[in-house]
Amino acid sequence: MPARARYGHFNWIAPFYDRLFAGLDSEALFTHLAMGPGMRLLDLGGGTGRVTAALDTGEAIVLVADPAPGMLAQARAKGMTAVRAQAEALPFATASFDRILVVDAFHHFADQPLAAAEMVRVLKPDGRLLIAEPDLRRWPVKGVALAEKLLLMQSRFHAPEALASLFTAVGGRLLAIVRNGFSAYVVLTKRP
Repeated sequence: MPARARYGHFNWIAPFYDRLFAGLDSEALFTHLAMGPGMRLLDLGGGTGRVTAALDTGEAIVLVADPAPGMLAQARAKGMTAVRAQAEALPFATASFDRILVVDAFHHFADQPLAAAEMVRVLKPDGRLLIAEPDLRRWPVKGVALAEKLLLMQSRFHAPEALASLFTAVGGRLLAIVRNGFSAYVVLTKRP
């Protein structure tokens, strides 16, 4: 499905997105990312940059990638570097990022196995990839998944272990699955 049709609803909620989805524990995410000075971080599906804006201290190179122009406009308004891209066809060279972060976006990707392969491709061999997704085993998350289905958002949620399997099948190596409230973090690296 074309990006415009699949992600169009994010364009009209972009001006309100940060207020609607406030309260994320970004400190826990950054701890698991283990960022260092000079590292290149891709915030994939990063929309308005609400998560990585806190990390953009000038010590790391942060790039927000998202298919929705409205979301990217909000990220750019914060002074962030943002590029329009779909996870299934990343416009970056192989092994070009030290860290990749995907927060509450993976369930929106159209071709999830292809998106996983693309993320592993652009990750450096000693890099780290963190996927934070609503934990489908929690009842409230099941309600969110049903609501998104009824709203025709075409979302596909996975339990953390199934999500990890998508990445290990294409060259990722699982480091940890961390449960944090209603979310689960899947932390991976690239197999040598």
